[in-house]
Amino acid sequence: MASKGNAVLEAMIEEATVGTDGYEDERTGLFTMIEEHLAVPFTTTVLGIEVTVRKVELTADSIVAVCSRGRHRQRTDLLDLPLPTPAPDGAAWIDTYRHWAGR
Repeated sequence: MASKGNAVLEAMIEEATVGTDGYEDERTGLFTMIEEHLAVPFTTTVLGIEVTVRKVELTADSIVAVCSRGRHRQRTDLLDLPLPTPAPDGAAWIDTYRHWAGR
């Protein structure tokens, strides 16, 4: 039986994917919820370096965070992005995406 936390995530997945048809549509639904609810910019640490997450983007095969430090920009798969403590508002949608993706 799923834990209460998993039940919440499953309900959020259902909200984001209602009326979708297949994997790509579901990922797009989850991206839409992340884009609408995640408070950006926020700061986190990637590979020991502090970066600012400016926005999220939907690519052909994943959802990525666009991170910056000074003039440099890098995209990091949202599944691999470390979240700061405390997490930014809307980070529950990242948890939902990770749960949906099987992580």
